[in-house]
Amino acid sequence: MTEIKLSARQLEIIEFVKANEPATGDQIAGSLNLTRATIRADLSILTMTGILDARPKVGYFYSGLDLNPTIYEDIRQLTVADIMTTPVFVTKETSIHDAIVTLFLEDTGSLYVVEATELIGIVSRKDLLKGALADTDKKATPIATIMTRMPNILTVTPADSALFAAQQLVIHQIDSLPVVEDKKAIGKVSKTRLVQLFVDTFKNE
Repeated sequence: MTEIKLSARQLEIIEFVKANEPATGDQIAGSLNLTRATIRADLSILTMTGILDARPKVGYFYSGLDLNPTIYEDIRQLTVADIMTTPVFVTKETSIHDAIVTLFLEDTGSLYVVEATELIGIVSRKDLLKGALADTDKKATPIATIMTRMPNILTVTPADSALFAAQQLVIHQIDSLPVVEDKKAIGKVSKTRLVQLFVDTFKNE
């Protein structure tokens, strides 16, 4: 197996965090004279491989782990098809009221709006909150009025790598990605699923 090597920038990030933990993303970016967006993918790789530990509203810590090429290679070879889960589907005629009920009954972060099997939109918790606060009849107003429509939705395919999907979630700061094949919604990749994957991987190691 070919050993996976970190980039020079990723090594610099590790050294800065070691010396300054907890280090925020802005502090790390500033030390490299780069923007936070530029190093976002680097930080996602370093946290997903277990080298850095990210704590919300605190910063990044050095975990004490070195890069394990075997684990990294195992993760790198995973595809979206290996990790995707089943989304909750609704139609564009579904009312805002019924969508809110469905969201909480299914304990999910978003609803995928389909026409036949084709993905035409997504409704998130934020969308539904805005819809609930609007001065409209929630039982009569369809979610088509508040959903994010294609083609303004970031998607992945079953053949994309799991690491690529994780990077897209981090870079675009979204909670899930629809998995689409021939315009048909066949699954989703969520932050929750990816976190569980990496926790299980390192726990088993």
